[in-house]
Amino acid sequence: MAAMVPRPPQARLVETRQRGWVDPYAGLNAFNFARQAPSPEISAYVEHFWVVTWTDLAEPYEQRIVSHPTVNMTITQDFHRIAGVIRGGFSYTMRGSGRVLGTRFRPGGFRPFLGGPVSELTDRFVEIGEMYDAAGATLVERVLAEPDPQAAIALIETFLLSVGPEPDPLAEEVAALVAMVEDDVSMTRVDELAAKSGRSVRSLQRLFRDYVGIGPKWVIRRFRLHEAAERVYQGLDLATLATELGYTDQAHLTRDFTAAVGMPPAAYARLRGQAPEPHVR
Repeated sequence: MAAMVPRPPQARLVETRQRGWVDPYAGLNAFNFARQAPSPEISAYVEHFWVVTWTDLAEPYEQRIVSHPTVNMTITQDFHRIAGVIRGGFSYTMRGSGRVLGTRFRPGGFRPFLGGPVSELTDRFVEIGEMYDAAGATLVERVLAEPDPQAAIALIETFLLSVGPEPDPLAEEVAALVAMVEDDVSMTRVDELAAKSGRSVRSLQRLFRDYVGIGPKWVIRRFRLHEAAERVYQGLDLATLATELGYTDQAHLTRDFTAAVGMPPAAYARLRGQAPEPHVR
């Protein structure tokens, strides 16, 4: 069956911050960040596309990320790879001028393209050409040669549709459950999610490892840490935050926060005073 041709990309949405960036506003004078919704034909699998561009940096700039429970496909001159859930977070250093074009799949959305458990990719980076052979290598060449980001995104959408993913009800179920965890700040335990899902804890664990690549406990804790980072940045005291997010005490939150973000909450809170005024480019 011939692949569907995606509709023209929607207009870019440029944002001043992104949940998961270690320093929400740092670097906005060094690079531009844009996020674009997928076309309807691929939206069951892809959450959004993202583009980072920078020009003539005087000094290298490192952007650190506290990762999400998602798979990303990233194409830049330095690398072109598919990343599973990276539990420890990661960083990328920008030099000179360049562009990174990423495809962020919905939780569970990469399972139809992989044809196996997404846990096989956890903490791993796999070359696109290695996973998809000559077709993947050709995609990389064409994307790198295309100067227009929206045209490059159209190339990626066409490629993904050509792989021929089939609708998967379990992928839809997983995406809805992960969205529930992200949106419900009061959810702090796996048994709470299991009760709302109608599954046993063990069944939920198997589903998440197969489709997300990581267990539900990690997903819950990671979203609560994203929430903690945002709230600490806004000035909320740690004792109140620890209670609201289901931690046993402030010390427990501090340990988890430091391990994920790379600095204790008090140091992170001080970043707020160094942030430039947010603006839209």
